[in-house]
Amino acid sequence: MAIRRLPETTVNRIAAGEVIERPASAVKELVENSIDAGARRIDVLMRDGGRTLIAVDDDGEGMSQNDLALAVERHATSKLPDDDLLAIAQFGFRGEALPSIGAVSRLSLESRAAGGDTAWRLSVEGGRTSAPEPSARSAGTRVEVRDLFFATPARLKFLKTDRAEFGAALDTIKRLAMAHPEVGFTLKDGDRTAFQSQGEQGELLDRRAARLSRIMGRDFIDNALAVEAERDGVRLTGFAAVPTYNRGNAMQQYMFVNGRPVRDKLFTGAVRGAYHDFLSGGRHPVVALFLEIGESEVDVNVHPAKAEVRFRQPGVVRGLIVGALRAVLQAAGHRASTTVAGAALGAMRAPELNRQPVLSSAARWQGGPARPSAGAMEAAARYQAPASSLSPFAQPSAAAVAEAEPVAEDQDFPLGVARAQMHETYIVAQTADGVVIVDQHAAHERLVYERMKKAMAENGVARQGLLLPEVVELDETSADRLEARADELAELGLTLERFGPGAVVVRETPAMLGRCDVTGLINDLADELAELSSATGLRDRLDDICSTMACHGSVRAGRRLSPDEMNALLREMERTPHSGQCNHGRPTYVELKLADIERLFGRR
Repeated sequence: MAIRRLPETTVNRIAAGEVIERPASAVKELVENSIDAGARRIDVLMRDGGRTLIAVDDDGEGMSQNDLALAVERHATSKLPDDDLLAIAQFGFRGEALPSIGAVSRLSLESRAAGGDTAWRLSVEGGRTSAPEPSARSAGTRVEVRDLFFATPARLKFLKTDRAEFGAALDTIKRLAMAHPEVGFTLKDGDRTAFQSQGEQGELLDRRAARLSRIMGRDFIDNALAVEAERDGVRLTGFAAVPTYNRGNAMQQYMFVNGRPVRDKLFTGAVRGAYHDFLSGGRHPVVALFLEIGESEVDVNVHPAKAEVRFRQPGVVRGLIVGALRAVLQAAGHRASTTVAGAALGAMRAPELNRQPVLSSAARWQGGPARPSAGAMEAAARYQAPASSLSPFAQPSAAAVAEAEPVAEDQDFPLGVARAQMHETYIVAQTADGVVIVDQHAAHERLVYERMKKAMAENGVARQGLLLPEVVELDETSADRLEARADELAELGLTLERFGPGAVVVRETPAMLGRCDVTGLINDLADELAELSSATGLRDRLDDICSTMACHGSVRAGRRLSPDEMNALLREMERTPHSGQCNHGRPTYVELKLADIERLFGRR
């Protein structure tokens, strides 16, 4: 068959398929144009998930008559003045967005340049452009996209439901709003306002915190750690949540490069590596990170969607992210998520209390539950108050006070002073304004783990010889694995050797583990080694191996502790980084404020 040149309209529709995949793609391109134009207010309206209408109105610098006509021509742009694809300072640079949208929809543009006397309007229908004509509007630009994909009906068949398509556009708007907190955004679905945020004021970090609080929730900011680091001309800022504030997927991990929202494997891998020590499998950290890098050091021209980027020095970027996140997690010390206490309080409330039926006055008269009057509530509160507030004759003796009340300096400890041990598993401590409940095994496991890592980094793990070497029976394959890694295990303080076809004999264990379950430890290590390939060294999985050892060397649930032992554990938790969660990502303690406890009993 003869080769022929495709018609211009067909070429445009083919090209549009790469740029405009769904309504959210059109929203993204139009809103980015508004941001590039210096807009401080951007209003977006969608109908039927964007199928019938997408309207974007901004107060940016606008366009003149000539610029308006050029804007809908392919590869015409004002954002690449030097034709240097390695110096891209704005969102747009291809000059494809508006022509692509116009090729598959009924597009209209109305704009007035800042300082201009007249606004101008033109339309594009299926790639056919009308001449600009005068219009009436204030400065800025309004773009309307009607009947998206009417010129390519096959694409309509692959769109999802209106709700799903609007949800994708909402996610796009939120990401752009995070990157540009100084800009006000509104997104409406018909007559319903789905998202609205005014431009934030103040310093950049304060603006970002306020905008992230609106989008990701107040709980995120309350449990987030400020990130700020710089290396080799690359700067990283943002917020990362403490490990105990996590999610079941990675949907709340937001990354931005020079103000551009991206989805990049390098970022997700670096975040996963930084939190590797603190989260169990299937849990994901919550972060919002902003990377600023020289324009020549990053390539955003990877795909027309511009969601992927390539770095000239990816190792530097990854190292910066991992190092910065680990530094802030280390500085967080024993801090745990505030939502842990909220979850505990929710679990403590009886379900029946949250489902009281609403009874009529007649039903209450016949014996149904009735809410006490204000006077009755006050009387009950007075009755429940400490005896010292009712009568001067009810004061406890000085000896009783000395025995029951901690000294003032004790109450200054963040985790308080131990008051009791429940079920030989949980330590109950009193703080200046509440109660802390500690899982003794989970807490001690993290402490032993951190000590092992520190010893390994400094001068190796000290060993203690067993008075009687312990023989552990295994299957022959597991014994082979342990024998093959004996030298590496010895570096971790565990000395063993083969003892027959299906057993090993253990002669030394890490001294910091004290008396541990040697048989259980060896069996668990054999299982860990089964997951390693023959080419992978224990050094590469050091954290996992240390975690397994720490678990077996920790205070077990069911062991009774003395008050001195409980307080020593609390003090060490306060001194040890990352002690707010165990090696599996679960919280090691729950703190209940006195106000929370009073609410449980109806005192507030």
